[in-house]
Amino acid sequence: MNKYFQIFVFGFALLVLFLPAVAFAQSGDAGVAGQTVVSAFSKTSLGYLGVGIGAGLAAIGAGIGIGLIGSRTIEAVARQPEKLGDLRALMFISAAFVEGVALFALVICILCLFIG
Repeated sequence: MNKYFQIFVFGFALLVLFLPAVAFAQSGDAGVAGQTVVSAFSKTSLGYLGVGIGAGLAAIGAGIGIGLIGSRTIEAVARQPEKLGDLRALMFISAAFVEGVALFALVICILCLFIG
């Protein structure tokens, strides 16, 4: 994809994520002079945004990692078919480590939301 199109899509996604927070964060005295835009965001709405972005990045990272592990394993098996059993075991162990890190990241995101 074009670089500018990716920037546009990312900016649009952020806009869609932030607009509900601004719309629902207004109180009865929202028209008071001196109120900044930052104070219109509540702590929980920004927390939800952070958790969503963190969980999404963890899932994307895990998907990319497991995809790379699988592709490299297939390349290695194509070169040396007799090592299939050893490579398969190593692939499953590596994929389990990647999934463990992604699960740990999701748990940290949820803890940051409810505790922080």
